[in-house]
Amino acid sequence: MPVPHLTIALNGPIFELEKRILDAMPVIEHWLRKQWHEHAVPFYCSVDLRNSGFKLAPVDTNLFPGGFNNLNPAFIPLCVQAMMTAVEKICPDAHSILLIPENHTRNIFYLQNVAVLQSIMRQAGLDIRIGSLLPEITHPTPIALPNGDTLLLEPVQRKGNRLHTADFDPCAILLNNDLSGGVPEILQDLEQITIPPLYAGWATRRKSSHFNAYDSVAQAFAELIDIDPWLINPYFTSCGKVNFHEKEGEDCVAAAVDEILRDLQEKYTQYGVKEKPFVIVKADSGTYGMGIMSVKDGADVYKLNRKQRNKMATVKEGLFVRNVLVQEGVYTFESIHQAVAEPVIYMIDRYVVGGFYRVHTGRGIDENLNAPGMHFVPLAFDTTCVQPNPTARPDAVPNRFYAYGVIARLALLAAAIELDRYAKHPSGYL
Repeated sequence: MPVPHLTIALNGPIFELEKRILDAMPVIEHWLRKQWHEHAVPFYCSVDLRNSGFKLAPVDTNLFPGGFNNLNPAFIPLCVQAMMTAVEKICPDAHSILLIPENHTRNIFYLQNVAVLQSIMRQAGLDIRIGSLLPEITHPTPIALPNGDTLLLEPVQRKGNRLHTADFDPCAILLNNDLSGGVPEILQDLEQITIPPLYAGWATRRKSSHFNAYDSVAQAFAELIDIDPWLINPYFTSCGKVNFHEKEGEDCVAAAVDEILRDLQEKYTQYGVKEKPFVIVKADSGTYGMGIMSVKDGADVYKLNRKQRNKMATVKEGLFVRNVLVQEGVYTFESIHQAVAEPVIYMIDRYVVGGFYRVHTGRGIDENLNAPGMHFVPLAFDTTCVQPNPTARPDAVPNRFYAYGVIARLALLAAAIELDRYAKHPSGYL
């Protein structure tokens, strides 16, 4: 696999960070094991990272990952083992599971992801069927995939407080649907266990809540290995009562942008970073790269044209944006064939099971790569993120990937804390 090249010399903060992580590997792994005893780990998760050469940080955490088809097939056994652990822990008696996917019948890449996920679960010893919530799916519908396989979508029915298909009464419901549009009535108050829990969906979750939890995780980890927490943690704040169409809430967003830019400039000066700091403004809930813009001056918030306002005003499912996350922009200085790249790490239970690079030919080093209509080439990692090479340089591929796996697991821990908080205090979560 052609590993993306870091366009700046790795002799600054990120080199020291990777070296510190490698040297502290036994301490880190022991600390993480202790955390999993204290917090219920999410069923599965993917984390988008950005490596700027002077900083390595998560910028998004997805609890309904949709890119299992992009993982290296060589690591499927690792996925199967992790899946066995995840299922036994959450639902030890489960032998039949109904998987509810997104309503992406035309997105063949997403459906390939569903097929791989189904295959992993079958190899883990589970009877798994795919249940569609689409009203037009009224009978079992086979969908041909590019690799020659067929995915069978079956209409979901509800009887009492149980979901089933015509001839299948599952023990548990697995969601690969992020519930951006809200929780459908058919999924509410089920007696079957639902994984992840309904409150893990974007109808409830807020990115600001996640990064608030990550803030405490990053601080504790930084103290553990004696680093500046900023090296792994993006600054952020949030603004509510925003309406980009009506220009409401702009003062809050502009002020937040300027404050983060000032704090960033101090850090850039401290570490000798010559680039111009920037900020990402994005919807506080939702995914698919919608409702996101890159800003280098708070005044730019007031200068959005109609097209830009329309882009920022709505996200997936046509939902209006009312709350935004204002987050430090982290440059990505990884590239392949002159196209910018960012690593995406996949986990099942507490185990890193692989990753890939999201590569975008039409975006810059300071832009969101997960963009609607993007053309990207996923490059599956050819080494795992759990086997560093202590005799190689800190920036060697297995060591870089190990560092990615560590930071991704910090984001996974933050998600665990985030969900714990909601389960204990649902009314105070938002």
